[in-house]
Amino acid sequence: MPKKIVFEPATEIKVTGIIGFLKRKVTSYGTGAKVTCPKEYLGKTVYLVIVDEPAEGSEQQ
Repeated sequence: MPKKIVFEPATEIKVTGIIGFLKRKVTSYGTGAKVTCPKEYLGKTVYLVIVDEPAEGSEQQ
């Protein structure tokens, strides 16, 4: 059984040592979801920031 991830709601985040950032759309993957990332970041720590706006190209209902 997959481990449940604890979600920590916040309105502000401060991160140091950033080498860049990506803006991606979350897509479905089996019973979960994924965000595509380049292989050059394998083994790196990443932070997924969720914003309250639809992804570009998404239809609003």
